[in-house]
Amino acid sequence: MFDKEKFKHEIETQGYSIVRNALPPEFIKRAKISLEEAIQKETEYHNSNEYSDFGMVLLCSLYDEVFTDLFDLPLVTEPIETALGEGSIVYAYTSSSMPPETSNFSKRIHVDSPRIIPNYITNLGVTILLDDFTKENGATYFLPHSQTREEQPSAEEFYSKGLRLIEKAGSIWFFNARTWHAGGQNTTDQWRHALTLNMVRPWMKQRLDIPKAMAHKDLTLLSEKTKQKLGFYAQVPENYDEYYVPAEQRKFKQKVE
Repeated sequence: MFDKEKFKHEIETQGYSIVRNALPPEFIKRAKISLEEAIQKETEYHNSNEYSDFGMVLLCSLYDEVFTDLFDLPLVTEPIETALGEGSIVYAYTSSSMPPETSNFSKRIHVDSPRIIPNYITNLGVTILLDDFTKENGATYFLPHSQTREEQPSAEEFYSKGLRLIEKAGSIWFFNARTWHAGGQNTTDQWRHALTLNMVRPWMKQRLDIPKAMAHKDLTLLSEKTKQKLGFYAQVPENYDEYYVPAEQRKFKQKVE
């Protein structure tokens, strides 16, 4: 069961909350297989693995339907909507995979949102573990209670006072995107896989125009909840005709009825 009040309190105070056993085992299995295929396709797109984002799929929803099925899992969407409201949408939907025996661009101490608005969250990070996160495979470092800090903490403070996301596959780390965090070093000979969402308020722009990027796909396979979260109901009208259509046909809706 999802404890809404506990989740709200943890996000507001310490800046993060962990929901365990959120993903069914069959979902994890499907997602890992499809993610590895997507990583291969994006490597082929770059014609190399010598690029800064190697191992990160830029837009997971362009690939297998397992990535859109994600939004039909209550323990994914309920926490998001608790923090940001029912109208919240995807800003970015990437993977967060760590290649074997190395690290990647995530290793810097950073935040995932540039803005601070006192007592108001604009961006919620969602790290969805498809593998166990361990010290050996580069589990994420993070500094609790740092979501209100504008200045980056020193490396000494960050690594001495920070925690690590040592959790089992199927867990989800939800965090105020202003929380300072960093990827670790994967010292194993295996990939460590995760999916990452950056969720925002519905009036904010997405990093990519997801509805346009997915226009070639069969959208009849998507649930209304999935389309809403991917931003299909957060589009501004292009002309007078689109503006004056009946309410149920509008391209901007705060939530799915």
